[in-house]
Order: sequence, then structure tokens, then C-alpha cells
Amino acid sequence: MSEPYEVKFRLPRRRSSVPRARALLYSVLADWGVGQEAAEVGELVLSELVTNALRVRVPNDRLVEVRIARLVDEGVLRLEVSDAGEGKPEVRKPEEDETGGRGLLLVEALAHRWGYERRACGIGKTVWVELKAPDLVSERDGVEIAALAVRVGQRVRVWGEWRTVRSVGTQQRTSGGLTVVLALDDGSAVRIDAAEPLTVRDAGVSSSPRGREDAPG
Repeated sequence: MSEPYEVKFRLPRRRSSVPRARALLYSVLADWGVGQEAAEVGELVLSELVTNALRVRVPNDRLVEVRIARLVDEGVLRLEVSDAGEGKPEVRKPEEDETGGRGLLLVEALAHRWGYERRACGIGKTVWVELKAPDLVSERDGVEIAALAVRVGQRVRVWGEWRTVRSVGTQQRTSGGLTVVLALDDGSAVRIDAAEPLTVRDAGVSSSPRGREDAPG
């Protein structure tokens, strides 16, 4: 997995920090080419996280830290908000007549994954949320080649995710033609017509046919 690209900033403990965080996120996501739908979800989630951090009972001179990161290989946007408060963020299910308390309930509904952790340096905690953002996986990050040309060590995009090819084999079909069998790093295998295109990246590519073998029919 590639290293995430990231942006970090700090916000004072005042209400104006919520729209400020949204504006900064919008600018960052526009630079990254994130689509409107994913950007709107990200703004909503970040608003809830920053709002919760501002409600924590700590001295006013304590800042709220925000980290925005993109994990391109996974097509994931990661948002982190850190505060100096103790306690554990918990999802509440408020009564119908309650006007608040639905922030984390909304975050949980929108998130691909979320959680919290104690800050490694300093006091307080970090609440993080990962959101699916398919636009982060750019077309320029890969090229299309015929399945027969795939080599061991390359990264191939299958089932919406990037996987490393561990071995490449071929099978002769009884009806004629050739099937390519790719063994992947997660233990799965892909069988595909030799002429079908696959999107690949080079990552420790073996340029020789080493690792290719004829698979049993």
C-alpha cells in the first residue's frame, strides 16, 4: 500500500472553526479530484467530529487538530480529529424529542470504518473515520494490458481493489484459447481470458517470464 498523502492543521476552540474546517477540507478534496458526493459526505462527517471535539471540557487554549489523508490504493479518505479530552466516544440513540446527540450515529452510518485511539504523544484522543472515495484511484495510476502480459510482482486492480500478483499460470481451454490464472496476495485467484485487459501498476515487477507456469487443466 502506498503512503497516504496528507494535510494537517490546527483550529482554535471556537464555533467558527467548524465552517473553517469544512472550507479547508473542500479545498483539499478539490485538489485531489474527489467527486461532489464523497466531498459532501466528508464535509458532513468532519463537521460532526470537530463539533464534538469543541464540546470536550478542556482549557480554551487547547487546540483541535485535524488530519486529512488519502489512501490512494484503497480509494479511501481518512479524517482524524484530535482533542485534549479524556473519555470514550460512544454512539448514542437519543429519544425522538431530543435535539442533539446524533452526531456519532450519523458518522457511523456514513463511515466505511471508524474508531478512536489515545494520542501517542500528549494527552487526549483521536477520533478517525475512513470514507470510500473511488475518485482517489486515478486512471493515471495504472495502465491497461492484456492478461497474458501480466507479470509476477505487478499490482492488478480486481474487485475494486489493488492486489499483488504472486504467480501467473495458464490453462488451455477445451474450446480453444487460453485462460490466465493469477494468484494474488490475499490468497484468492483470478481466471481471465488471455486477451482481456487488466489495469496494472508496476511494483517490484519481474520483467522476465519467471514465475509463469502452465496450470493444470
